[in-house]
Amino acid sequence: MTVSTKPTTAPGAQGTGTPTIWLDGKWCDRSTATVSVYDHGLLYGDGVFEGIRAYGGKLFRLGQHLERLYDSAKAIWLSIPMAPEEMAAITEEAVRRSGIAEAYIRHVITRGVGDLGLDPRKCPKPSVVIIVDTIKLWPEQVYEAGLNVVTAGTPIPQRESLSPRVKSLNYLAHILAKIEGIHAGADEVLMLDSAGSVAEGSGQNLFVVKGGRLRTPPPYAGILKGVTRDVVIEIAAHAGYPVEESILNRYDVYTADEAFFTGTASEVVAIRQVDGRVIGSGKAGPITRDIRARFQALVRS
Repeated sequence: MTVSTKPTTAPGAQGTGTPTIWLDGKWCDRSTATVSVYDHGLLYGDGVFEGIRAYGGKLFRLGQHLERLYDSAKAIWLSIPMAPEEMAAITEEAVRRSGIAEAYIRHVITRGVGDLGLDPRKCPKPSVVIIVDTIKLWPEQVYEAGLNVVTAGTPIPQRESLSPRVKSLNYLAHILAKIEGIHAGADEVLMLDSAGSVAEGSGQNLFVVKGGRLRTPPPYAGILKGVTRDVVIEIAAHAGYPVEESILNRYDVYTADEAFFTGTASEVVAIRQVDGRVIGSGKAGPITRDIRARFQALVRS
């Protein structure tokens, strides 16, 4: 797939624009973008989504994100009613119209309007939504101080029921885990699989550092294979840090020299404590800081 990487807002734009939504061919704002109560995305979580960043008006890894979006849709027998190149062009136009240079873009594809039954054949036309807005999960000082994390009792969904490679609209298990973290007074949660192995955060991939080596759960462990995760693996390789994809348990996290989460919204954020165990020095470690600095340089290069 070939997509443009040219900036979609004027150089120097400060990102003080207006949230902009493209909904099935119409340009909308927050108040006018509406979907039917009969949409199967609302009724059954029947759809897929992607989150993408723009830095300085330039969309980051748009091709990889759209490839995952189209693969997710194909996996659930959902045909997106436009080619990836057209989707890319509309996305660029949406960012340009918004005037938000530091934007977060959400693509949502639903099965579309049907009836109250489950039969997807009753939904004649999928619905396509592109939202351009901003996102900020934590204040800037958290990225240096690190997150306080607790293990959630809610496990990730069984990979045999729905492949974790499908970025579907059903995130209820992750939301329930997030609620556990909120009630525990934590910043974020660590989710396990049904066997007790470490999987991911509520919406992030996990890395631990031990002896200068990075380790992260492999895709077959039931995680979503994140685009930012792949970028960090590339950055680590170029920086000379060995990276290993392997099954982790909580002992590996508790005894790590450093640990951090990655994600499109999270970017690269340090973990200072997990279940009351201080990780390393109790703040962002040198490798985490280096990876984050390299990531910030890359997205703005």
